[in-house]
Amino acid sequence: MITDYLFYLTAVPAVLLYAIGKGGFGGALGVIAVPMMALTSSPVQAASVLLPILCVMDVFAIRYHYKNCDLSELKLMLPSAIVGIVIASFAMGVVSEQSLELFIGTISLLFCLQYYLKGATTKTYKYSGYFWSSLSGFSSTLIHAGGGPISMYMLPKKLDKMVMVGTMAVFFGIMNLIKLIPYAYLGNFDQQNLLTSLVLTPLAPIGVKLGTLLLNVISQQRVYQICYFMLTLSGGKLFFSGIFG
Repeated sequence: MITDYLFYLTAVPAVLLYAIGKGGFGGALGVIAVPMMALTSSPVQAASVLLPILCVMDVFAIRYHYKNCDLSELKLMLPSAIVGIVIASFAMGVVSEQSLELFIGTISLLFCLQYYLKGATTKTYKYSGYFWSSLSGFSSTLIHAGGGPISMYMLPKKLDKMVMVGTMAVFFGIMNLIKLIPYAYLGNFDQQNLLTSLVLTPLAPIGVKLGTLLLNVISQQRVYQICYFMLTLSGGKLFFSGIFG
């Protein structure tokens, strides 16, 4: 188990923020978690510690929201996301994380800029779902940043807030289970990482519950405003990380 107390000063708020996002606002907030934890550990170790905790978060998020999942959207998104995960599994150690951060950060910021200048659009296309889903699976596997790409497909659809969060909860729940395979194959789940994950795991249901409570009391319009803000925040973070490292 990691014993450096500085690690937990960053890991505890990171896990809570990620869980709150899963419980109530989709996945864009999660992009902040790995960089926060990587301030006091390596990015690979941070991602490896976080993945089992994400799976626990998913269990609770799905428990609260599965009945609101849009199965037609899930059937469109999931196959492409799995393709993205498979490609990313072979690309680990080959694709530059910095260039991927710059790419996702740039398109996230441009997407949000369009929203702030022109307002939300409800025009989406089937093939855009394939693209954003595959990019979500790819970036989620490499840097746990799948929330941004899939948000760029889901947010313009203006679904009911419960349907949007429920669909994303099931989507990421299945994806994270699949991601366990390449992470385990690469030996990232050693005893130290797994014990650290176990220590942090109790934060998962607490954060998801908080996110769910917030979702129930905040209006639909406000939920979407928060989601766009989170996407802007995560896009900005990825953009500057991609430029400055």
